Amino acid sequence: MSALFSPFKLPCGVTLENRIVKSAMSDSLGDGTGHPTDGQSRLYQRWAQGGLAASIIGEVQCSPRFAEKPGNLVLDETTDLGRFADLTTVGHANGAALWIQLGHAGALAYAPTSNPVGPSTLSLDGLDCAEITSEAIAEIPAGFARTAALAKQAGFSGVQIHAAHGFLLSQFLSPLFNKRSDAYGGSIENRMRLLLESITAVRDAVGPAYPIAIKLNSSDQLEGGLTEDDALKVVEALDKTSIDLIDISGGTYFPGAKSASDGAAKGPYVLDFAIAARALTLKPLMLTGGFKTRAQVEDALTIGVDVIGLARALVIEPSLPDLWHADQMPAPQFPRFDVAPEGGITAWYTMRMTGLAQGDETADPSDLLEALKVYDQRDSERAEIWQKHFGMPD
Repeated sequence: MSALFSPFKLPCGVTLENRIVKSAMSDSLGDGTGHPTDGQSRLYQRWAQGGLAASIIGEVQCSPRFAEKPGNLVLDETTDLGRFADLTTVGHANGAALWIQLGHAGALAYAPTSNPVGPSTLSLDGLDCAEITSEAIAEIPAGFARTAALAKQAGFSGVQIHAAHGFLLSQFLSPLFNKRSDAYGGSIENRMRLLLESITAVRDAVGPAYPIAIKLNSSDQLEGGLTEDDALKVVEALDKTSIDLIDISGGTYFPGAKSASDGAAKGPYVLDFAIAARALTLKPLMLTGGFKTRAQVEDALTIGVDVIGLARALVIEPSLPDLWHADQMPAPQFPRFDVAPEGGITAWYTMRMTGLAQGDETADPSDLLEALKVYDQRDSERAEIWQKHFGMPD
């Protein structure tokens, strides 16, 4: 049997049925009040039925104040946990696990529903944020911990702490965002302090037998941002924590920056970094980004990667794990875009997820400009609901 379809036991004692995980994506399918919709439940049920080991729901917010999108879910003290019951039940179909990604967008929070804050004040074209206060920093680990405990109570089978792609914890790691001179800025040891405090708080909240993963950038892929050398120092530090899985990715949603996932790479983006990380930690490693074929996935498992994160491949073909298990579809057909407006490819895949949520697996979105228009219009509509439900930003 291929290693791809062998079980994998996490340090906490939980076993994944195989090595394929639907990595976190912002599906934007929340109802605007932070609660899941029927379509969102159908989407995660469909992925579970396709044979994967686990799905991770992207950007579930600990607070409505710093959401990445108004279609995000929110798990806080105001949440109606009963409304998550359908999602957690169907998302565990076929023995699949269903985890949430603990989110705080920080400087990249959706401006119409937030007053963005980051480690340091920034004023750039397309990005403005205030510096987060010391008092607010102290509240971050407790916020993640509360949401993790609520996730466990609601029936989710694990959590992932988001420290990648330019969101808050990633901003603290990056000297491009983090210009602080206190205990949370300067050296990489200081810049990773909030992340380590958050891991400790979440573990204390959920206990020793509950999976906690972390998503970490290999680098920001931006001049002056987090370097691979510093990211490897974070990996070394994570080896001494209670983390169960280190999910390695790369890139940052910085104004004008090209997403790594929108590039023309023909294979996994950060395989070399994963090899270097493997030498520094005994923690399980998950690699996310750029996998286009089963052969690439199998190769990654031979060099020390334990779990494979697939995102867009599973949007194209939700049953890909089962198909691979049956030795079918070794290379799914990805769409090709000659010219892409900023955000257009992300919008296309998001609207493709919307189609899956509606039970339509045949129709693709129209051209990128139209997909982006519909995507932005939905955000605007959900933002109005969000503002009425949660109140306008202070």
